[in-house]
Amino acid sequence: MLPKAVVQLCIVHMVRHSLNYVSWKRRKEVATDLRRIYQSATAEEAELRLGEFEAKWDAEYLPIGQSWHRNWSRLTPLSDEALSKLFYLALRNISQKWTMPIRDGKAALTRFTIQFADRISVN
Repeated sequence: MLPKAVVQLCIVHMVRHSLNYVSWKRRKEVATDLRRIYQSATAEEAELRLGEFEAKWDAEYLPIGQSWHRNWSRLTPLSDEALSKLFYLALRNISQKWTMPIRDGKAALTRFTIQFADRISVN
């Protein structure tokens, strides 16, 4: 079909799958440690957090770390470029439904341009 397509595995489903191995008493604690992995700012930091997770939990829940390693390449493919494309498509779709100018749109664009100057090119 689309041989060059990159598909990211859904984090929500990955976490739910992981928590299937965990007793109800420990779910909140394990979920907090998993959150440290998927909320990491970089793939390198996420790998570090995964190692920390495994050091703490492998004795009790070995299949969780194994599953994250098995699926790692499908969990981390998104980039800033992909995120920009998603924003573009969302804005394009929603702007077709709006009949009035976006409230404070210029102020928002200015703020995004300042805050994300290294990621946004204004043409």
